[in-house]
Amino acid sequence: MTLPGLTRLDHIGFTVPDLDQAHAWLVDVLGCEYLYSIGPLSASDDWMSEHLNVDPRTVMRRLSFYRCGEQAVFEVFAYQADAQRQTVPRNSDVGGHHVALYVEDLDEAVSFLRARGVPVLGDPTSSAGPSEGQRWVYFLSPWGMQFELVSYPEGKAFHRDPSQFRGDRS
Repeated sequence: MTLPGLTRLDHIGFTVPDLDQAHAWLVDVLGCEYLYSIGPLSASDDWMSEHLNVDPRTVMRRLSFYRCGEQAVFEVFAYQADAQRQTVPRNSDVGGHHVALYVEDLDEAVSFLRARGVPVLGDPTSSAGPSEGQRWVYFLSPWGMQFELVSYPEGKAFHRDPSQFRGDRS
């Protein structure tokens, strides 16, 4: 059985140390469209803990929404919390993550990022196996969050013959 009514990804939420810095980078570098902001939000009871899994005395200073491309919506938080961790997890850490953005021309996008001083991690890599046909590269936001550019204008091997790659998942 699957999750009833699931139709699509709605948004991706992440926390940043400086929402003004994140706003400038998301809009001026990635080209996201700013939608709106709300906040501050806090509670005198355990609402923050019960609903957001944060310390009950945490203050959400501001929350802003951005559309990136045709469908991705980012929900970007700025919190104030006494026990807030400031270390960004790596992909290998539990809870590690990255946000992948599809681009038509990977080389043009990488040149654009490098020209703006965005840290790009190595040179684009060509995938093999089910992802053959895809090229990708990671880059970092000003607060150290990992993003990825991916491109597969001719499709991936998986798209051409999915049955070849599914295998037994038991």
